[in-house]
Amino acid sequence: MRIAEIKRETRETKIKLSLNLDGSGEGTIDTGIGFFNHMLELFKKHALVDLTVEAKGDIDVDYHHTVEDVGLVLGQAILQALGDRKGITRYGFASIPMDEALCEASIDLGGRPFHVFVSGKKHLMVRDFEVKLLEEFFRAVSVEAKMNIHVREIYGDETHHVCEGIFKAFARALRQAVSNDSREKGIPSSKGVI
Repeated sequence: MRIAEIKRETRETKIKLSLNLDGSGEGTIDTGIGFFNHMLELFKKHALVDLTVEAKGDIDVDYHHTVEDVGLVLGQAILQALGDRKGITRYGFASIPMDEALCEASIDLGGRPFHVFVSGKKHLMVRDFEVKLLEEFFRAVSVEAKMNIHVREIYGDETHHVCEGIFKAFARALRQAVSNDSREKGIPSSKGVI
């Protein structure tokens, strides 16, 4: 089974995360940040991964450390759960409408971290949550999972809808990329390694 459990503890955060790439969208999310919990709930449901996150951070100071560190730990868990990456589809893409918003994500599990986050809403807030933190989250996932992630808002008026569209697109793209391809007998790379 493609599972991982990661713990990370610093002076700023304490995180415990478990991931099953072949799950069904089960698990509990508790980061202490309501909107971020909501985004991670959407992620596990649309990626069809089992995900449990327990995070305690210095959210009385800022949400930044908690959001970024959860991204680091999720990236580590994805990397560990993927193992040698033999037989995976490797690439994933999704375009998701969320009411008036349209967002897309493209990912490559080819071992080369890179991250692009395009949204006209990144300097806005959803309640007390700064959307810019999602860029930090995806960057952390990208680096630790050794994954190329491009997410973008194509258009949208409602900031909450844009964020949901981005997370659902990322989840669906990851679901596609980690899926097993019965025709792929080895590493999905012309180099023979990832």
